[in-house]
Amino acid sequence: MQLTKRLIPVKKNIALVAHDHCKSSLLQWCETNKQELSLHNLYATGTTGTLIQKNTGLSITAMLSGPMGGDQQIGALISEGKIDILIFFWDPLNAVPHDPDVKALLRLATVWNIPVATNRATADVFVNSPLFNNELEIEIPDYNGYLAARIN
Repeated sequence: MQLTKRLIPVKKNIALVAHDHCKSSLLQWCETNKQELSLHNLYATGTTGTLIQKNTGLSITAMLSGPMGGDQQIGALISEGKIDILIFFWDPLNAVPHDPDVKALLRLATVWNIPVATNRATADVFVNSPLFNNELEIEIPDYNGYLAARIN
């Protein structure tokens, strides 16, 4: 597949997602990093976003709850180039009924080369990286080239 480039801006669009058993960990992480996160646009699945906003005062654009389609809404934003970073504290020890949606979200983040933190340690590396508050150029699939090759 051909690749093109996309610039992730200084002010990033960050998606925050957490499974039920990981919500408290993400909440603590958001509280610890509230000042840094306040400089960016934040999106979250419904329950997670509501909890973060209520407990930290951060401004969040909330989607639906994950099992009700919120994971897919975040995935759609990724495929539209509207999410720059995904912070997804997922629970590897407990099955969730919407596991196919979770896998689809992680697959889209990988396809579109979006940085993904799946635990607190990785999220800490992200927020402490000089790239967190600077522009970052990433390679993404050249969709127009992909489409042209399929229809010719």
